[in-house]
Amino acid sequence: MSEQNDNESLQSLAIDDVIYKTKLTRKFMERKFYTPLDPKKVIAFIPGTIQEIKVKVGDKVNAGDTLILLESMKMLNDIKAPLDGVIKEIHVNVGQKIPKSFFIMEFE
Repeated sequence: MSEQNDNESLQSLAIDDVIYKTKLTRKFMERKFYTPLDPKKVIAFIPGTIQEIKVKVGDKVNAGDTLILLESMKMLNDIKAPLDGVIKEIHVNVGQKIPKSFFIMEFE
């Protein structure tokens, strides 16, 4: 009877087109799935304090233009535009402390 209960708790896991029967942990089931980065969203790569915002909503920018100066560990980091576009929204203010992976601004 215990074999039947064990088999009922087994689940299928597909890896490289091969199906495996295995017990999946709660941690595995609740994991955060990978989502590719959206190039229209600018995300902080390091925690820090916003020192200067060099653009405003509606500005047209070219790839590589400096958008924001972010101070982290007593160093100023330029956050540059990943693509050509128009600024849709800015989600930070000067002096604001932000964590790593904070959503800073968005392109149209």
